[in-house]
This record gives sequence, structure tokens and C-alpha cells, in this order.
Amino acid sequence: MKVLHTSDWHIGKKLGRFDRTEEYKEVLAEVADIADREKVDLVVNSGDVFDRPVPRMEEDLSLGLNSLVRLTDNGHRPVVAIAGNHDSPAMFEVLAPYLAPRNVHLVGWIKDPKKGGVLDLETPGGRAVISCFPFLREGYTFNVWEPSGARRGKYADRLKEISHAYAKYAGDLAGTDAVTILVAHFLVGGAKVQGHGAPRGERELHMDKAYAANPQAIPTGPQYVAMGHIHAPQPVPHAPVAAEYAGSLLEMDFGEAGETKRVVIVDIHPGLPAQVKSVELEGGRRLLRPEGTWAEIKEMPGVYESYLDLTVKTEGPEPGLADRAREEFEYMVKVKADYFRIKPPPPPPPDKPWVDLYEDYYQRDTGTKADSGLLDAFRELEEAVPNETS
Repeated sequence: MKVLHTSDWHIGKKLGRFDRTEEYKEVLAEVADIADREKVDLVVNSGDVFDRPVPRMEEDLSLGLNSLVRLTDNGHRPVVAIAGNHDSPAMFEVLAPYLAPRNVHLVGWIKDPKKGGVLDLETPGGRAVISCFPFLREGYTFNVWEPSGARRGKYADRLKEISHAYAKYAGDLAGTDAVTILVAHFLVGGAKVQGHGAPRGERELHMDKAYAANPQAIPTGPQYVAMGHIHAPQPVPHAPVAAEYAGSLLEMDFGEAGETKRVVIVDIHPGLPAQVKSVELEGGRRLLRPEGTWAEIKEMPGVYESYLDLTVKTEGPEPGLADRAREEFEYMVKVKADYFRIKPPPPPPPDKPWVDLYEDYYQRDTGTKADSGLLDAFRELEEAVPNETS
């Protein structure tokens, strides 16, 4: 069986003042062409189909749903899509029964494996048993499918419990004649999420340590794990089976500038390790972060065709720089001047000894006076550390 894994479409996301609808149309058509050319039997989308829970109806919702249907090749191959942290789980569940007859299978909520959490689908290449693990918000970790209040645990532990429960059920259901796939949307600790010193397209609220899973959240059962949530294409670190973040379709923000976007093609046979390859995407406008003088930037390759985050080296402040850059570069998003700034002088030394200032602070902070031993230790520390103004 041949599977196409794609993720993090973020249909509807703008870049500054620029609407990117035409770029989305271009790259989504490219994904469909790759699916046809590779003769894939199944397509999985691991979340964040849309950039907002309530997408614009005519532009974004229509494009997303039509693109999912287009990937079915007139209903001949199944398409499975789960809700990411940007998607509305409720909307996915409402739309699911209307799209299922078109062979598009949407899963919005995390469900009991026996009640929709694990799908058993027929494809042109045989049976596929697919575990669907949409994004789990931290507040829901206590009652994903147990009765309310039945259990509570750390977020990372809960992710592991859910994925392993899916893996066990899917393995039993698959037997020896079906391939097994886990489609999930969460952060595995160690995955690359920062780069280029600029904002990325991932939502920071759902990217901190509180939302990070351990590599043990990737079970050994599935033959392939299709991950979403991280926009930089990469293997899942320390995964025990073939597991990939497919990455976003477009460079979402300037922290992703220069990243090669892709879809993943996976060859799977029942009982055998999956074979993975990347197919690069060409659609969409590139993002650049040029730095240099005005003359140097104008000579840099790609600056007139790409979205730009400009850093212009100048002799001093240039109040009209933004207007000038906008007139010169059609796709200018950000611009700033970089010039020498005189550092302000250091603050004058305090009019009281440091130990007296520390004694005052200690009394304000604790409500008690500092003992002589603590003040002596502070004096020793003051002597050991050179004064910054010396």
C-alpha cells in the first residue's frame, strides 16, 4: 500500500497584509497531482487543515473541503483528516457524516478506539487500520473517553496512554492482512520548533513544555506514525517506528523562511517496516530575510518575487523607509533600519553602600531584619565580584 501524508495546511492564514488564497490553491493542486502521479491508495492529513476554528466560508472552508474531496480521486481512495489545535473539533464532527459518502473521513474529537477512534478502511491497496488522535487540549486530559472525573494525570502521560491504547486495539483489529497507521497531532519533545530568530507559524500557546510528549508516546505497534503540529519537516526524534512530521504546506512565517516543504510518501506492507520518502513542494511564494544596505538588498536574488522581512543598514533613522520599501518591493511585509546607536551611560552608583541596600530589600521582602552572618556573606560576595562601573 502507498500512502500520502500531508499536514498543517492552515488554509486562511495571512502573512501581514497579504492574503495567500491563490498560493493555497496552487500548492493544494500540486499535492493532488502528486497523489495521482504516485498512485497512492490512501491520504492522511494530520491536522490543522484550517488556520482558524471558524474559517471564512466561501474562500477557506470551500477550498479545504474541495481539496480533501479532490484527493479521493473521485472517491476511489480514502482520505482521513484529524482536527489540529487550530481546527474546530465540533465542526469536523458535524461535517463528517456529509463527507463520509465521498470517502473523506473527518475525526474531530478523541474517541474510544471501539467508537470511531480507530478506522478500518478498504483502499485500492488493501485494508488500512488507522488510529486517529486529534489534538488534545490540556484541560481534557482527565476524561477523554472515561466517565467524567474518572482519572487525571500529567499531559505527557495521558498522550502515551491514549496512543498505546489505540495501538493495541488497532493491532488486534488489523490481524495479519492490514497495515496499521497512527495519525496524531501533538508535540514530541526534542522536535525542532525554533529557527532563524523570527516568529514561526506554530501557535506558541500549544508549543511549550506543558504540551510536550515524551518519545514513549509513539507506540511500537503502528507501522507508520503520521504526525502534525510541527511545521519543520523532520523525523519524530527517538521514535521506535517510522514516524514523520510532514510539515506545513507553505512557509507560514519568517521563522520558516528557507524551509523546504514537502509531502511524505509511505510504502507499507502488512507486518513489514514502512519505507518513507519525501516529495518536495514547489507551490507558494518564498520568504526571505535580507540584510544589507539598500543597494546590496536590491541586488540579492529573489527579493522582487518573495515575501520580505528587510533589515536595511542605514546611517541613522529613516522615517520614510517603510514607504520606500513598499514602493520598491511588491511583497514587502516587514522592514527595519539597522544603524549605530550610542549606548546610554551606565547608571550612577547608588548613594548608599550595596550592603545597606540589600539589608533594606531583605527587610521589605521578608518582614524581618537580616542577621549579621547573612550581611557578612553579602560583603564577601561584593568583594569577589568586580563592580561593573569600574
